[in-house]
Amino acid sequence: MSRRKKSHQTHGTANRPRLWGKHAVAAALDNPQRKVLRAWATSEAAGLMQFPKEVAVTLAEAPDLGRLVPSDAPHQGVVIEVEPLEEVWLDDLLTGLPERAVLLVLDQVTDPHNVGAILRSAAAFGAIGMVTQDRHSPPESGVIAKAASGALERVRWARVVNLARALEDIAEAGFWRIGLSGDAETDLKDALGPPRIALVLGAEGAGLRPNTREHCDALARLPITDSVESLNVSNAAAVALYAASVG
Repeated sequence: MSRRKKSHQTHGTANRPRLWGKHAVAAALDNPQRKVLRAWATSEAAGLMQFPKEVAVTLAEAPDLGRLVPSDAPHQGVVIEVEPLEEVWLDDLLTGLPERAVLLVLDQVTDPHNVGAILRSAAAFGAIGMVTQDRHSPPESGVIAKAASGALERVRWARVVNLARALEDIAEAGFWRIGLSGDAETDLKDALGPPRIALVLGAEGAGLRPNTREHCDALARLPITDSVESLNVSNAAAVALYAASVG
């Protein structure tokens, strides 16, 4: 079992993350698997949220809420402290799959804004889940939850110790593994085909690591123009997910 990362942030921890923003909080409250420990809200926001009866809600003014979250975080009048979701095992993610399925694999994408945006796209295009390496991915946080706009509660996220071994298991489950790389010779649309697709994306700048590339069945690029050098990884994930969902 992977261990929760320790966090040095002062606005919540990896073991007790704080979520903020109306969409993120509402999704957490609607998730029966999410344990809410504490809540703070303005009078207006408290009237809109469906807080569990067992959760005490502290009414506060917006400036007070601002001190509970990172500077300039758009809390929208509501903050909650929660327990992390239960671990998702890769075997569970790969069990009971439909004939057609899209899975996301992130190779050391560490920016929580990008991870949250990718979760949002994964929910939008019906991906069955996301796989990351445990030691090189951010823990649950308010930043991820806000960027995901509720998708943190809806998309299953499996953290693994060894990404190469996980890619082998993903292949055994019938997935065609496509690594996105700007230097690939094949366009993504031409690399698609099998009904189960695993889209593998690397970190900003560094891209896919050599060992990760070796564990892909194909490398493909997005057919962008010469006007830009590359897309942000979260934008690339959204485009790739769309292509895989309709391909």
